Amino acid sequence: MERRVLVVGGGFAGLYAAVALSGAPVRVSLVDRRNHHLFQPLLYQVATAALSPGDIAQPIRHILRRHRNVQVLLGEATAVDVAGRRVRLADGAALPYDWLILATGAGHAYFGHEEWRALAPGLKDIDDALEIRRRLLLAFEAAEREADPERRRALLTFVIVGGGPTGVELAGALAEVARDALARDFRAIDPRQARIVLLEAGPRLLAGFAESLGAAAAGELAARGVDVRLGTPVTGLAPGRVEAGAERIAAETVVWAAGVRASPLARSLGVPLDRVGRVLVEPDLSVPGHPEIFVVGDLAAFLHDPGAPGVPLPGLAPVAIQMGRHAAANVRRAVRGEPARPFRYRGRGMMATIGRNAAVAQIGRLRLTGVVAWLVWVLVHVRSLIGFRNRLLVLVEWAWAYLTFNRGVRLITGVAGLPPRRPAEAEPARRARAS
Repeated sequence: MERRVLVVGGGFAGLYAAVALSGAPVRVSLVDRRNHHLFQPLLYQVATAALSPGDIAQPIRHILRRHRNVQVLLGEATAVDVAGRRVRLADGAALPYDWLILATGAGHAYFGHEEWRALAPGLKDIDDALEIRRRLLLAFEAAEREADPERRRALLTFVIVGGGPTGVELAGALAEVARDALARDFRAIDPRQARIVLLEAGPRLLAGFAESLGAAAAGELAARGVDVRLGTPVTGLAPGRVEAGAERIAAETVVWAAGVRASPLARSLGVPLDRVGRVLVEPDLSVPGHPEIFVVGDLAAFLHDPGAPGVPLPGLAPVAIQMGRHAAANVRRAVRGEPARPFRYRGRGMMATIGRNAAVAQIGRLRLTGVVAWLVWVLVHVRSLIGFRNRLLVLVEWAWAYLTFNRGVRLITGVAGLPPRRPAEAEPARRARAS
């Protein structure tokens, strides 16, 4: 009987695992709750109106159409029956496997305050990006109609929580939206007066990067008018208000880019997890006690890197891609009756863009900032997109934006109602003077 490999998740790790199993003497099924693969590193550009969703996503079926032993299934996995070697789906179906590759990723963690999710959406998929874009653009529209200066100030205040790559890139892109793309579009307001606040609980930005690059990113953001606040955790969120330390910031729009929480599917494996819910995998990426199950990508806590033992690998696309390919190679070895090999990550570096002509990049011992880092960032991201069409579209959009300072995807979709009217809270100093 033909042996079966089930891949759960169509992100970088799952997709590249399925591709690596093309032509193997196994039947591969890839199941995902969405029908498309998303190039997540550019998702923030959809949220800030630089790109359309179709520029950074492709249907999984189309990507895998030439891999004849790979079947794509639409469904949401809810639990793994380890003893029965089956994965249960939300619709009640169960998919059997001989080998399982889990790549369901991670979402944002709200540190025990799930009620904050509705007030401060995270950025993990296209729906999130479109919702953030909707909120950002609606805030400017509401400010155009608002006569009260305090209320207008709250509408034009945008708070981003988290100083990692996502938060830094969002803050820089939003500054460019306000300063360049929208500068001449309104009559009652000046979008360039928008206040962008980036809150980071830790002592510096980009904690996974070299300290000098975090400082360079903070300087570039400050030069673009972003109010960067380090050592400032969020202690409370309410409609129209952010509590950060001792300060209460009146802001209608908040975006969450802090912390991660692994997919809940990991809990059904019955194996040790780390504090954010990731599986503590073996050196070969398998689950302890179950060599037929591999966990890859953001769902895996890999603590066996010789360069930094005990420290998990970062949640980067290159890490996920290499993990997916390695798990597939170990499945091929298992089919041939050979032992699995340990995973070894070959670092490709890290980078983050702050905006036009500004980025930071860390490639081995090389540290790059400014225009050079930005050009490297552009080339790497265009090259990494799947499909010639997407590469061409993104290049054209970026070239147009660079030449015209315009962002052409400023569409308000979904529910288009303006934010609810509520009194803006005065700043603490002003309240003190009034008393």
